[in-house]
Amino acid sequence: MQATYDAVIVGGGHNGLTAAAYLSRAGRSVLLLERADHVGGATVSARAFDGVDARVSRYSYLVSLLPRQVRDELGLRVDLRRRRISSCTPAPGGRALVVDTGDDAATAASFADVGAGADVAAWRAFGARTGLLAARLFPTMTEPLMSTADARRLLGHDDWRDLVERPVGEVVEATFASDLVRGIVLTDALIGTFASVHEPGGRANRCFLYHVVGGGTGDWDVPVGGMGALAGALEAAARAGGTRIVTSADVTTIVPGSATTAAEVGWTDAEGGQHAVGARHVLAACAPAVLDRLLGRAPGQAPEGAQLKLNMLLTRLPRLRSGVDPRTAFAGTLHVHESATELEAAYRQAAVGRVPDVPPVETYCHSLTDDSILGPDLRASGHHTLTAFGLHMPARLFAADPDGARERALGATLRSLDSVLAEPLEDCLARDATGAPCLEVRSPVDLEADVGLPGGHIFHRDLAWPWAEHDDEVGTWGVETADPRVLVAGAGARRGGGVSGIPGRAAALAVLSAT
Repeated sequence: MQATYDAVIVGGGHNGLTAAAYLSRAGRSVLLLERADHVGGATVSARAFDGVDARVSRYSYLVSLLPRQVRDELGLRVDLRRRRISSCTPAPGGRALVVDTGDDAATAASFADVGAGADVAAWRAFGARTGLLAARLFPTMTEPLMSTADARRLLGHDDWRDLVERPVGEVVEATFASDLVRGIVLTDALIGTFASVHEPGGRANRCFLYHVVGGGTGDWDVPVGGMGALAGALEAAARAGGTRIVTSADVTTIVPGSATTAAEVGWTDAEGGQHAVGARHVLAACAPAVLDRLLGRAPGQAPEGAQLKLNMLLTRLPRLRSGVDPRTAFAGTLHVHESATELEAAYRQAAVGRVPDVPPVETYCHSLTDDSILGPDLRASGHHTLTAFGLHMPARLFAADPDGARERALGATLRSLDSVLAEPLEDCLARDATGAPCLEVRSPVDLEADVGLPGGHIFHRDLAWPWAEHDDEVGTWGVETADPRVLVAGAGARRGGGVSGIPGRAAALAVLSAT
């Protein structure tokens, strides 16, 4: 191993691999250190069930924020498939609202069927508005940071007022009459974010903005082969460039160096051996709270994740009370108990330390769009994977009693799902080689233990606006720190969050532009 590298990357998630690929392909010497025995971080696929040939996207599961530019620049062979069915939302009275992106007339009829016909025009107009916003804003994500004034001009007066300054809940209430439709829109403001959509401060607004601008369209696509296919492509690109990847390397210290002296990174290997190397730059593809600890500094406000993730394998898709074909209902996002009223009620219960009585749940079936994640026998027998993502499940609910709280949250989530099904979900669960149901559940506490996300926060910390908020940030990449040799290269960067590779690329370009 070299004594000093041009770049040492801490963390082998998709952003760390992205940074490694860019730097090593540019001729820099790169060492990537990963605590786990494999790379990929939260973008992994795994055979989660004993003896079962199914690869589930264990943590992250859909792709929107990954720019085409990153895929082209690194030559990534990643196939993303668009879902025709955007969503299905069960409504009171045994009906359901189905949004079919390929059939406007059917979508309008479905709105009318659930009593939301008056919102059809507003739905179309709002979708067109956010689409135009995405086309303007998303290309800036791979450029140096623009100023707040330039961002205001780019968005325009109305979008800046409604999507940046006003609480997103207030805007949605003024736009749509139906409580059900309001909730469908507001879920984009709450994925991975514990907040009321009516609170000032913009956490929900920032989350909403990231969700509706992704890819320049706002579409959320299915990665063929699961999330692990993306991680695998990035790993291959990094290794092809010459990156040295060391797994089972638990980084323990970072000495930041100075403008004239190299940084130093120390780690412990799987056998307890101690190692250290010099680094002209350290790229922290870990959470900012982890970086603070490695630098020996007091961390800022502790992040708090807010979701429950269920991974399942089913022998068949369950029937719904609404009568909607399960292959339609689960092909897009099935919104369960996610009206605006139900979302706010769940938030208020969780805010006082209670598992919501009726958890809001987002559910979708990867294998309906891409069955390559199933072995031949499972495909032939009609098995399917199912992902459920529970909202308003903050880490605080699981801190005191992780196992007991996880079981209570799981029970409440399954009851929430069963309330819109015509048969118990449990009856559809496949069994693994030991006879146990093929059901895996991960809380924020589990995510912290599994992949090092502080507080289980999938964005590493609350999302930031994707432009400079301070004069000294203008023209930077949004990854710089007070230490000239240390850069943030993970989801906690200014334009972080989600599966994007944007922070990894930005950190690499910051290094390349400085040397």
